[in-house]
Amino acid sequence: MQLIDGKATAAAIKEQIAEEVKQIVAQGGKQPHLVAVLVGHDGGSETYVKNKVLACEKCGFKSTLIRFEDDVTEEELLACVDKLNQDDDVDGFIVQLPLPKHIDEQKVTMAIDYRKDVDGFHPVNVGRMAIGLPCFISATPLGILTLLQHYHIETSGKKCVVLGRSNIVGKPMAQLMMQKQYGDATVTVCHSHSKNLKEECREADIIIAAIGRPDFVTADMVKPGAVVIDVGTTRVPDATRKSGFRLNGDVKFDEVAEKCSFITPVPGGVGPMTICSLMKNTLAAGKKEYYK
Repeated sequence: MQLIDGKATAAAIKEQIAEEVKQIVAQGGKQPHLVAVLVGHDGGSETYVKNKVLACEKCGFKSTLIRFEDDVTEEELLACVDKLNQDDDVDGFIVQLPLPKHIDEQKVTMAIDYRKDVDGFHPVNVGRMAIGLPCFISATPLGILTLLQHYHIETSGKKCVVLGRSNIVGKPMAQLMMQKQYGDATVTVCHSHSKNLKEECREADIIIAAIGRPDFVTADMVKPGAVVIDVGTTRVPDATRKSGFRLNGDVKFDEVAEKCSFITPVPGGVGPMTICSLMKNTLAAGKKEYYK
């Protein structure tokens, strides 16, 4: 069993990005600028945004954090998005999800200029990804693809089961794994209403678990030699930790790991790669790689 180290992989990629940014700036080019918009004080979002700001520093990007309280109106948030769309100094920006109940997430996502949508959530980017055109690919699926490539894990013709069908991970992951230039695999998507979920998993060469249920994937669901990618990050209370919680994946790691050829840990697997992919997208936005 080999552990897939997302932390080390992400660190190496961020170093490459920093090198490239140094050259761009030395040649009189513009330092890439990422803006994060954070509404309220959701614990997970706070951590994630803090890590994004740190990653920007590592990559030599300029970063700005814009904060709103929970009671911000939809109008105020949309006005902020519009301002960022118009600001030529801003290469890419993200509005951290989830948003408070009174704000329509879809409306906010649609308002973002797709040329600055480094999260890859805008329908233009989602659509371009689906038909294989250059675009910003959603950060978590892009991070997973990068890990599979980095560890030279064969995907072409393999049976891949994606657990979960969210717009952020499940759907784009399935699309990419199916596409010729990326995964080129035979893909099955399972979700909460799938009848033979265990049987499907047992046949899989690659399992990508993004279902949001701690310890959902157990040893009896995994065939020997499978590759298991765990996207889950649920905060589980843990009195022994200073924070009072630990991050738990969707895979019951201790019992599944010994059956796998490759497996990602939680934390330190997919998480760091998600942020790393956001940096890759921001660099591409700064270079106007996909959109002029």
